[in-house]
Amino acid sequence: MPPPRGKGFLARSSAMAVASGILMSRVLGLVRDRVFAHYLGNSAVADAFRAAFRIPNFLQNLFGEGVLSASFIPVYARLRAEEKHQEASELAEAIFAILLLVTSVLVLLGVFAAPFLIDIIAPGFHGEKRELTIRLVRILFPGAALLVFYAWCLGVLNSHRKFLLSYTAPVVWNITIIAAFLWDNGRQGQVHLAVVIAVASVIGSGLQFVILLPSVLNLLRPLVLRLRMRDDSARTVIRNFFPVFLGRGVVQVSAFLDSMLASFLPTSAVSALAYAQTLNSLPISLFGMAVSAAELPAMSSALGTTEEIAGVLRQRLAQGLQNIAFFVIPSAVAFLVLGDVIVAAIYRTGQFGSRDVTLVWSVLAGSAVGLLASTSGRLYSSAFYALRDTRTPLNFAVVRVILTVALGYLFALPLPRWLGVDRLWGVAGLTFSAGIAGWVEFSLLRRALHKRIGEVPPQISRTLRLWGAAFVAAAAGYGAKVALPLHAGHYTALLVGAVVLPLFGVLYLGLVHLMGIGTPASLQRLLRRG
Repeated sequence: MPPPRGKGFLARSSAMAVASGILMSRVLGLVRDRVFAHYLGNSAVADAFRAAFRIPNFLQNLFGEGVLSASFIPVYARLRAEEKHQEASELAEAIFAILLLVTSVLVLLGVFAAPFLIDIIAPGFHGEKRELTIRLVRILFPGAALLVFYAWCLGVLNSHRKFLLSYTAPVVWNITIIAAFLWDNGRQGQVHLAVVIAVASVIGSGLQFVILLPSVLNLLRPLVLRLRMRDDSARTVIRNFFPVFLGRGVVQVSAFLDSMLASFLPTSAVSALAYAQTLNSLPISLFGMAVSAAELPAMSSALGTTEEIAGVLRQRLAQGLQNIAFFVIPSAVAFLVLGDVIVAAIYRTGQFGSRDVTLVWSVLAGSAVGLLASTSGRLYSSAFYALRDTRTPLNFAVVRVILTVALGYLFALPLPRWLGVDRLWGVAGLTFSAGIAGWVEFSLLRRALHKRIGEVPPQISRTLRLWGAAFVAAAAGYGAKVALPLHAGHYTALLVGAVVLPLFGVLYLGLVHLMGIGTPASLQRLLRRG
């Protein structure tokens, strides 16, 4: 008889389910962005769409997955761990009622306040570019509310350890947008195409919510929408919500300020920043978010004495950080050394040319600086949320934002002028400054949590060997890139990517194996299946 499957197995399985769902969604997201690049490239219309999408996305990020995960899941998961299932259901119903009321009001205000919002987020936009951005914001805003409702479904399902469907649902959003691109085909111009894509985004958001709703209703049936503001559990969620809301808010303000600064740079800066962020978000989502999302319910459900809970958190943190570093370090090195291969293989098509490849690579290389800090920091923040401490991550997020804004302004606007280079390259300074600020935030989170639960061994030797293996593999990949004609056309770019990137991955895995570095259990299972 096989041994019983313990909590370690469940945590690895949960993380793998989250990663699998995110991978499917992100792969479709890359296809969506490739189609976007083919039709819109780095044009003024692309800038307008990217800026417009940021504004309603602000609402989604504030009330959506990140905030709900931090404030709702710890309370809901603890109630379920204590066998208080009726109270847990009533809590979920109350939170949905609150979200329905608040987001409806904010969407209505956002539609009417769109011109004012554009003047804040993209003050560098004028004329037709500004008018198009306002029009797109008004179309996109209702979709943000639907994505908030999807995030509520995700929070409920995650607490019940049902991860795969939750993180696979965004696939339908990407498919809807891709289908709209292919249906319109740019026949009536880029402006009309941007409007069609905005409408498709709202439809896709609704489908994403509808897909999860039946599973949630099966868990909460019958669903009764009552505010229940006097309920102790609901008050706890609301009390935890505001520090996380503010913490998430200051981070979103940072993203807004990046977009605002980019709007003062020449055309292509806003869209180049968005293209790079799509690529940068892939390892953050696959490895940082996947591990953190899987661990948060488990850490929140830990029962026992203070020392016993601290021991559980140290164990989970140590394992989670090892898994994150194994995958994120080679991702950062690949962005830095082989970023042009990655960008060309995905985006080099139609309106997206070789100059655009180089520009987006520079932005992507800047983001590589803080990639490990951003992904690892998510796990540390989850540990604080599991301890019902939402204020400490907020305080450090404020520090991060202040640094990001100050350094971002310096690197994006004055520095290119001082160096005598094209102002457009200042967009790379935005991601570079964010990386530096990310390391400061990670260091503060790590030190504060270790004071509370005890030291988590840093495993410096293992980390240095991972960096060494990644750079050696990247050097081999760079040599292969030089030997192949990267800029001969988009078909050649695909071929070069198909040669260089697998070579880099295989060499990295081979080197870490020779160094005796343990491979994450999820990857071992995948390799055995292959």
